[in-house]
Amino acid sequence: MSIGNSPESDRPSVGAALQKARIGAGLTVEEVSTTTRVRIPIVHAIEQDDFSRCGGDVYARGHIRVLARAVSLDPRPLIDQFDAEHGGRPAPTPAAPLFEAERIRSEPRRPNWTAAMVAAIVAVVGFVGFTLFTGGGKSGGGPVAAGDANAKPAPAPTRHPSTIKPPLKPEPSDSAVAGLPKDKVTIKVTARDGQSWISAKDANGKLLEDGLLKKGESKTITDKERIDLVLGNAGAVQLYVNGKEVKRVGNKGTVERLSYTRGDPQAG
Repeated sequence: MSIGNSPESDRPSVGAALQKARIGAGLTVEEVSTTTRVRIPIVHAIEQDDFSRCGGDVYARGHIRVLARAVSLDPRPLIDQFDAEHGGRPAPTPAAPLFEAERIRSEPRRPNWTAAMVAAIVAVVGFVGFTLFTGGGKSGGGPVAAGDANAKPAPAPTRHPSTIKPPLKPEPSDSAVAGLPKDKVTIKVTARDGQSWISAKDANGKLLEDGLLKKGESKTITDKERIDLVLGNAGAVQLYVNGKEVKRVGNKGTVERLSYTRGDPQAG
């Protein structure tokens, strides 16, 4: 079904078009909610052209897209109609200034504790050697021979700094992975670059997490077998699975559906 060629006066609203297509496909709101994982109250609100429960225009576009596909509609005309009725699609924010700022910002220098420790050890060893040498000469009690009056004392043995090695420390990423339970799947979601709507279910369909994640907030979710994850505005999300970062989650404004088990990610 398509509404792209309808005259403006006869074109139904976005919500009415979705509702009509759902009824024509013989689907209930509950069935559409199960298929798309969009909550039932939000589906009802969208069909009444109430997008206030979506959490913003970005999420509203994502909901319209998945609902349209679930009822066999082309989502592009509906999203264009939504943008026309809500002030148009916002222009993307250029990322170059941010990257420039990150590139030219100098990283603060950290104190070189290893070099300081090596210098302190060398100083202590030298002081102890000198003390032992001078103390041994005084304890003899006898006169110094004339032939030895101009003799120079032998330098005290010291360890070269290159032979002193600091204790090895494990990599932070290895420590983080080792600290996670091996018999569970663990997911950490952080809204790094903007807010995101998240929903997580276990292998049996039980809801583990559902709601809006504001910018800067994080959620950690665990399960024994599997976690099925839905992310709104996926490009703004930082995702760790079993202690390893998933480098590419999705684009900003898109809805992504992901599933992870204890052995994931295979490559990330």
